[in-house]
Amino acid sequence: MVKLSCKHCLTANWRSSVALALAVTLISPLAARAEEPDARKLVKAMSDYLSAQKAISFAYDTNFEIVTTEHQKLLLASSGKVEMGRPDKLRVTRTGGFADVEMTFDGKTATVLGKHLNLYTQADLPGTIDHLVDEMRDKLHRPVPGADLLLPNVYDELMRDVVDIKDLGSGVIGGVECDHLAFRTKELDWQLWIAQGEKPYPCRYVITATQVDLGPQYSIQISDWKTGTDVVAEDYSFKNTTDAKKVELEKLVDIDELPDRFAKGDSK
Repeated sequence: MVKLSCKHCLTANWRSSVALALAVTLISPLAARAEEPDARKLVKAMSDYLSAQKAISFAYDTNFEIVTTEHQKLLLASSGKVEMGRPDKLRVTRTGGFADVEMTFDGKTATVLGKHLNLYTQADLPGTIDHLVDEMRDKLHRPVPGADLLLPNVYDELMRDVVDIKDLGSGVIGGVECDHLAFRTKELDWQLWIAQGEKPYPCRYVITATQVDLGPQYSIQISDWKTGTDVVAEDYSFKNTTDAKKVELEKLVDIDELPDRFAKGDSK
């Protein structure tokens, strides 16, 4: 007979409790059913509030899950800051375990600086922030963190293809009470926590890839939310203060949340 130490007993009891809680969650109906019109109103109010802001800044933390070929989930974490001046100014920083990156946009030129490499690349992308987001994603394959929340038509972008909506009541994110909503499309599940009150900004945004093996998630949590005169106006043009070397985009390796050393496999 094998005896468990107190530490192992606690671990076993904790696992049993979690398993029981998950089982109850899976078989029990939700106490509060979805009220789709009210949920849509909350998202629309958030969208209207965001689009009305001429200047926004916030800090963020992301968690990016990946699934190995051995069916092990790994979590890559990073933090950063977003500063935005509508319609065409943006600065985004992101620091993680593999990269330290800054992207600036002055309305004409987008610059991506790999601080850990002291290398940068530039692309002429004149236009608005929403044009920049599309170009960074589709042509440069460098998506902007939380891009869905930066566009002027947030409601239309988020609600496109939604087939199911649930209002899960309240939740607290970083000490801020939020309305917690869950949505489903044919390919993705996503959840949104929106701050209650006069400033309905997004506090947390979670996307679950339901069509990928084990359903990995990507989440972004927002803090230190500022708008209007609370955002210090800055020059959004690139300043090469470290004498970084300019290179072509393909030479700027290991700057994404998923490092190049992780080989991508097939989805299942």
